[in-house]
Amino acid sequence: MTQKLPTEEKHNYGKAYLEAEIAVRLGGRIAEQMKFGEPSTGARDDLERATDMARKMVCEWGMSSLGPLTFGKKEEQIFLGREIATHKDYSEATAVEIDREIRKIADESYSKAESLLKENEYRLDRLANALLEKESLDAKEIKELIEEPATPVTIEA
Repeated sequence: MTQKLPTEEKHNYGKAYLEAEIAVRLGGRIAEQMKFGEPSTGARDDLERATDMARKMVCEWGMSSLGPLTFGKKEEQIFLGREIATHKDYSEATAVEIDREIRKIADESYSKAESLLKENEYRLDRLANALLEKESLDAKEIKELIEEPATPVTIEA
């Protein structure tokens, strides 16, 4: 499990920042695939949040090739405990395009994360070994581990 603490309170995010966040969320799944040869159920929440973020980029924030548009009008359903329902205000053809854009964002973020993890696999191994020894690491310990020069490391299991 990873936990990312905010360094500052922020409410507006750029497209590049959001794509990087999606890549971070996909990183755990990629690391599992690299090290164990198959995914597990451990990345469920990260996958859900990455997908939700990509969907919001396309449907709410106009951050896709579909342009500066929003899709899916939100309505409060007062009689349903004030739940927010999304009303589909677009065609099936547009729904297909929305799905393509969400997939494109996820795929591009996945590729970026995979490339970074492969380039820095020795750091991944170093962190994994440290976690096997200590179980948890703070930011200072992580920084020290990833800044060490590259040396071949194998994961002890």
